[in-house]
Amino acid sequence: TNIKSRSYLSIITLNVNGLNTPTKRQRLAEWIQKQNPHICCLQETHLKTRDTYRLKLKGWKKIFHTNRDQKKAGVAILISDKIDFKTKAVKRDKEGHYIMIKGSIQEEDITIINIYAPNIGAPQYVRQLLTSMKREFNNNAIIVGDFNTPLTSMDRSTKQKINKETQTLNDTIDQLDLIDICRTFHPKTMNFTFFSSAHRTYSRIDHILGHKSSLGKFKKIEIIPSIFSDHNAVRLDLNYRRKTVKNANIWRLNNTLLNNEQIIEEIKREIKVCIEMNENENTTTQNLWDTVKAVLRGKFIAIQAHLKKQEKSQLNNLTLHLKQLEKEETKNPRVSRRKEIIKIRTEINAEETKETIAKINKAKSWFFEK
Repeated sequence: TNIKSRSYLSIITLNVNGLNTPTKRQRLAEWIQKQNPHICCLQETHLKTRDTYRLKLKGWKKIFHTNRDQKKAGVAILISDKIDFKTKAVKRDKEGHYIMIKGSIQEEDITIINIYAPNIGAPQYVRQLLTSMKREFNNNAIIVGDFNTPLTSMDRSTKQKINKETQTLNDTIDQLDLIDICRTFHPKTMNFTFFSSAHRTYSRIDHILGHKSSLGKFKKIEIIPSIFSDHNAVRLDLNYRRKTVKNANIWRLNNTLLNNEQIIEEIKREIKVCIEMNENENTTTQNLWDTVKAVLRGKFIAIQAHLKKQEKSQLNNLTLHLKQLEKEETKNPRVSRRKEIIKIRTEINAEETKETIAKINKAKSWFFEK
């Protein structure tokens, strides 16, 4: 499937912990094929500059590397042939710690910055890098990578408080109107990307940042296992080709959800937790409000999807049952069975009518109206 039919763009980031063995490169290739993203950002490739040609993937002609002359650091951005990516600029770090590519996908600009922060002084490194590159990116920037630092106390299994350097990094992220997408979408979830065998602790040090104004574009973010590395991956799906024109197809709350008392209580709890998690002296009221909106949007989408799945399953079961009854009725007619058939047909009709009305309300027009 290409981006046109999927209407979303998927980006994956993973610290691969070295790609110098053919087996490791093969396992990565198989994993990428299985995950099927559009853009893949890798950290710690450990490839020497002269060896980058070894990383080859079928269906991925565009591969941007930055490496050192030793088997250390190294980052890469891979672009799938499935998308029409036009490269405008590439900025490489000679130490192999970051790479930035600017380009466009179907005439929509995008900037991707892939970072591998050094083990020592990671928060300061990321902060200085973001500050020095702030003129390079706008609201179409996606910043990914192994930051080598948790951003909140929830990002450590020990729930240890963040230090001053990390707080300063968070302030910079905030000032640049960037957000930690994973934490915004999952404010109370403790999900980790790295296990430190030395400290016997789990942490979330692999991140994806996006611009606050692009919140409406971000569709889904999740942590994905990768057995062949000591890190897990992070995957972001974002809506694409949604031009901001008049009457654009923007997300609207399905008001019928508010008729359900159970859902109302669930939303109240979500608001309470979100405010408790994000309200502090370093967060502005506007940022808090933006975070609450993003979290609630995600929650409503999840509830809607769950209900839709339930309805679909119910409809499928009714349809199968109806087919079976009709088959039996043709062979051996019975009044009681006929009544059951009429009852089920009425139920299916009601469900399908409800679905059609929901679609009409969403589109705000009947198909036969001018």
